[in-house]
Amino acid sequence: MSAGSERKICFLASEADVAQQSAGRLKHVFGQSTKEQADVIVALGGDGFMLSTLHATQSLDVPVYGMNRGTVGFLMNNFAEENLISRLDVAEEATLNPLCMDAICEDGREVQALAINEVSLFRAGPQAAKLRISIDGRVRMEELVCDGAMLATPAGSTAYNYSAHGPILPIGAGVLALTPVAAFRPRRWRGAILPQTAKIRFDVLEPKKRPVSAVADSRNAQNVVSVEIRCQTDIRHRILFDPGHGLEERLIREQFA
Repeated sequence: MSAGSERKICFLASEADVAQQSAGRLKHVFGQSTKEQADVIVALGGDGFMLSTLHATQSLDVPVYGMNRGTVGFLMNNFAEENLISRLDVAEEATLNPLCMDAICEDGREVQALAINEVSLFRAGPQAAKLRISIDGRVRMEELVCDGAMLATPAGSTAYNYSAHGPILPIGAGVLALTPVAAFRPRRWRGAILPQTAKIRFDVLEPKKRPVSAVADSRNAQNVVSVEIRCQTDIRHRILFDPGHGLEERLIREQFA
């Protein structure tokens, strides 16, 4: 009987050599279950691989425990091959709801995608983008001239959102961060904190002269004319963390770094 026979584990690894090698050793010790049969999924890689794993397994309602074999690892636990079962037994669970992006392109195509971290709009040409921002059907900003703008979840608030001087949001606060990227006009606008229930719409002004692309995590839509975003509360991602190192603690610690 293998050490992991009491718990069905599916090991997934990024393409990095160190992640593949670690996965091979862990499978040898603990065995390997399919994603559909597993009690828990162990993802070996960095934050990017963790996001892709969560997207790929969102219909399974299986918790994912990440171990850092990449370069960032905010969503990951420290890597160790020892005591894996005991770590899984005491792990703390955080639940995340993704954002749903519905983008309309100039050619009429509709691109729908989910984002665990953020949905971002970026200028795709030499001139700044011009965006109109509406919240729940009401125009709140007639014209934002900028390099881009993003809507971030609490889980994504420490990523690109934080680099763009957006706020760090507590997990479970029920809010989203709307953050501009290099706002030119209004120059001093720092963004807004919105309720999780809000429906946010960006309309691209002068789309031919000032093209804009939209990105939901890694899904890209080119030459968009409008983007609507809402929180998809009927989808939940379950992430496991070592005790004392959960998302709440990491978010607080990040603010005092």
